[in-house]
Amino acid sequence: MSSARPLSLITGASAGIGAAFARALAARGHDLVLTARRTERLEALAADMRQQHGSTVTVLTADLADPAATATLCDELARRGLAVDWLINNAGYGVPGTFVANAWQTHADSLQVLLTAPTELAWRLLPDMRQRGYGRIINVASLAGHVPGTAGHTLYAATKSYLIKFSQSLALENRDRDVHVCALCPGFTRSEFHDVTGTRALMDKLPGFMWQSAEDVVREGIDAVERGEAVLVTGRVNRFIKGLFKLMPDRLALRLSARQARRYRQQE
Repeated sequence: MSSARPLSLITGASAGIGAAFARALAARGHDLVLTARRTERLEALAADMRQQHGSTVTVLTADLADPAATATLCDELARRGLAVDWLINNAGYGVPGTFVANAWQTHADSLQVLLTAPTELAWRLLPDMRQRGYGRIINVASLAGHVPGTAGHTLYAATKSYLIKFSQSLALENRDRDVHVCALCPGFTRSEFHDVTGTRALMDKLPGFMWQSAEDVVREGIDAVERGEAVLVTGRVNRFIKGLFKLMPDRLALRLSARQARRYRQQE
């Protein structure tokens, strides 16, 4: 490990799963680099982590939809002499509505944040992890990456499926260097995610047992990457859903997925 206190870089750290990762890793003795678009929220979280856990916290505001943001972020880390031990690729959001109902720039921004930025961050930070002989990368994917795609969810599930396969390959490539890579696949998680996409009213129709807290998701994710698991679906209900769809014929799985999605997805 590069220092007595590991350094964790967390994207999308201003709320939800990202903020929960910051709290959990600070409690484990990590120093933090927090990045997201909302500086005020990042600074408030940083102040809490300094006070509660004595963490050294660096706030680097960035919009990962900007194609130059990832390189700029890594250049700033290098300028400050910060070597990242844990990379938490968490930043992301959903684009509600059908594919053609949204402008191309909306989709391009989404792909940049959900697919290109985490891939590039891993590419830029992984060589130093390998050289030091220690690293942890958690790519926050989704249960959506394991089940059939649905109308009104066109790019989100596709990018999460990519993150799962990407994580599996990275895990195999780096296991001999004590660099663990895990795709963390939560289902419905209590956070601001559905407020941002405007689907909160639809999501509130889901039964309570379908939901997990961000803290539970993060705890499972940290344990999984430490064990060297390449993919983890969080929660018993989500693992049951994944297993059920895996056993179904593709045609039946797609039909069932489409029927359920009409109840909970904004499709126009």
